[in-house]
Amino acid sequence: MENLTYTFPARKAINKRVHVGVVGSGDLEIIMEPSNCLESEVIVRTGINGFKETWEAVLHRFFTKHGIAAHVKINDFGATPGVVTIRLEQALEVSSHDESIKK
Repeated sequence: MENLTYTFPARKAINKRVHVGVVGSGDLEIIMEPSNCLESEVIVRTGINGFKETWEAVLHRFFTKHGIAAHVKINDFGATPGVVTIRLEQALEVSSHDESIKK
């Protein structure tokens, strides 16, 4: 098990706490919470060792693009960089969804 921590500068806060994904073969879960700081802290717990630079590149790309301020926990079970990106985008979308909108 490897624990990785990253910090990225931020420009805007997310609206609410979200939880997406599951910890299972080839997947991961993301817990994203609003932060009052102008930065994001990301903690990755992964069972796959040796991919620190890959994690950093994927996360840097996402946080540079979106600039969100959040506390993020990622629990990984061998997800590919594409799955990581999709789950991050999904978490961001859910965090900005207005639950007061009726269908």
